Amino acid sequence: MTSEQGGRSSHQSSQSNSQGGGVRRRDDSGRERNRSTGRNKTETAPGQRTRVADPARLVAFEVLRAVSADDAYANLVLPARIRKHGLDRRDAGFATELTYGALRAQGTYDAILATCVDRPLSELDPAILDALRIGAHQLMAMRVPTHAALDQTVGLARAVIGAGPSGLVNAVLRKVAAKELPQWLEQLTEGMSDEVKIASIEHAHPEWIVRAMRQALVAHGRDVSEITALLEADNAAPVVNLVALPGLGDLSEAFDAGFTPGELVADSALSSGGDLGRLDSVRDGSVRVQDAGSQLVARALAAVMISTEKADGEERWLDLCAGPGGKAALLAALAAEQDAWLLANEPAPHRAKLVSQALAAVPQDSWTVRTGDGRDIGKEHPNAFDRILVDAPCTGLGALRRRPESRWRRKLSDVTELGPLQRELLTSALDAVKPGGVVAYVTCSPHIAETIAVVEDAMRKRPELELIDAGAALDAVSLSGSVEAGNTTSAVSGHRMMAQLWPHIHQSDAMFLALIRKN
Repeated sequence: MTSEQGGRSSHQSSQSNSQGGGVRRRDDSGRERNRSTGRNKTETAPGQRTRVADPARLVAFEVLRAVSADDAYANLVLPARIRKHGLDRRDAGFATELTYGALRAQGTYDAILATCVDRPLSELDPAILDALRIGAHQLMAMRVPTHAALDQTVGLARAVIGAGPSGLVNAVLRKVAAKELPQWLEQLTEGMSDEVKIASIEHAHPEWIVRAMRQALVAHGRDVSEITALLEADNAAPVVNLVALPGLGDLSEAFDAGFTPGELVADSALSSGGDLGRLDSVRDGSVRVQDAGSQLVARALAAVMISTEKADGEERWLDLCAGPGGKAALLAALAAEQDAWLLANEPAPHRAKLVSQALAAVPQDSWTVRTGDGRDIGKEHPNAFDRILVDAPCTGLGALRRRPESRWRRKLSDVTELGPLQRELLTSALDAVKPGGVVAYVTCSPHIAETIAVVEDAMRKRPELELIDAGAALDAVSLSGSVEAGNTTSAVSGHRMMAQLWPHIHQSDAMFLALIRKN
């Protein structure tokens, strides 16, 4: 969890507490009232308590409710709610940090809240629990004064949930505020010896994900001690990555707007955020938002040497799982530069439409969108394509920075359920690639069961396959010195010619790449 600036002076000014002039009064029982000229700053007189929902906190609450109740994705819901409530840039930033921070650290905050509530959290109204999570993040990880965090969160609860629940929110958050985060973490992990359990609480990841990340580090020749840096990177606010489509896009407008050149891959730019819709190049699709890791694996496939027979002189490329179209757009632009042609396949009609929209900036004679099951292409078009990308559906554990709710939504059983689909798609691609051609198997997950195990299963079954050094392929398309293959202490680490990118090293998603040639 990161500690970021979140205090807002407009809130602080409304939190002044009654001083009472030092006049002592007695109630009907004879007890003195207003005994001090200075009320504790975490206490607010009933008549002064906030009774309306602050718009920025209301946005965060509404997004958490959508995620909890409707299985929505925060990154899709948040922009619409910010526009609905008319937040300015400053308040939008506050709402974004509050939303994503509360979602990322949900497991840790729930552990803290469980010690402050007199019943299991599962028995709380879900709306109350979401309000408590919002309050906990302000108290534990944002520079919001304690009295402001309490008053505004209780006011939010009173406005949108009710007066009764707001009392519970007030009581619980006062207990939370009694300790700072390091003290809470020390209390929660006291007596524990299991490093996985401790890391799960301290870095807000489910235990099964911590265990999987540790195993992936070791499998790729890295030290297990890197797990702390990896989990911390997952909890950091991600940087926005842009890519200029080769031969079509220009980043000069982005640089004029304050973006900086990307350090990992050419034709890329970085920014901490802002309204990307103000850029003409983004609106026309020639410049796109795309993680640097995704850019690298697409470029690696486009650049790797192949030895296929091309009767018409034109290479045929295939993006087997193209939706929503980010990698397909980059591949199509690269194909256009190389006089190749791309077939972008997507099974879901609504996602296929998104792929067409993503490809619109690329000359239309360079690509076609197909709506259909990728598992059928190998049988329908055997030995037909020179280069194939299999960006397989996966748990997305490599993009936890960008999908803050995903770590709590995903389950270990998802890995098992996705395994057969991943293998069937790779088999289809291997059937569809020409002899001498290359298949890139890619996942946005470092989990061994979704990466190394899938590739090794395919290699055991088909003796005509060989692995190309994926680390070297990434080297060839990266900026000089940014990626080094064959050295397990450097940026890219590998296992038997397969490569893994890491958020704590590359500041990219944890993309896995295997390049398989059919001989």
